[in-house]
Amino acid sequence: MEEAKPTMAKAPVEVTLRRFELSDVDAMMAWASDPQVAAFCRWEPYESREALLAFLRDTVLPHPWFRAVCAPGSGEVVGAVSVAPTAERCRGELGYVLARAHWGRGVATAAVKRTVAAVFGEVPGLERVEALVDVANPASQRVLEKAGFTREAVLRKYIAVKGVVRDTVIFSFINTDPVPE
Repeated sequence: MEEAKPTMAKAPVEVTLRRFELSDVDAMMAWASDPQVAAFCRWEPYESREALLAFLRDTVLPHPWFRAVCAPGSGEVVGAVSVAPTAERCRGELGYVLARAHWGRGVATAAVKRTVAAVFGEVPGLERVEALVDVANPASQRVLEKAGFTREAVLRKYIAVKGVVRDTVIFSFINTDPVPE
């Protein structure tokens, strides 16, 4: 008779979210300039610190819900997560990006979980957070599934990203959904 091997439960990743500051520009430049990080994003990799600083000042700081994703332990800014308002007050669109060095470690999933745990209490009238993910980005789809989002549909030829019209998977999380541990 074979002895059962104990299973080791993976400890949840602890990330923190906080508002960005202009002083985060150098940490942000490390990943925002990476073509692999920006591959599925609507923006091109940043080539200058000045352009990224202008984006932080003009877009990120005044944004109603745009947060820095800070790494476990070090507190280093390793990504960003945002919930952008839509034309319908009850909906917001989730976006997230993460430094390549932290891919596959649960950091993005932890950041998305923290986001949905916080954003419904912070944005008046918000009842639904939705995320649009390129069909060719299964890693990002898995992040949303692990964070408790529901895959709703594939939207064919839905969005143009860097001049190419792409199929997109839409996911949602509503204010009554339980946030996974």
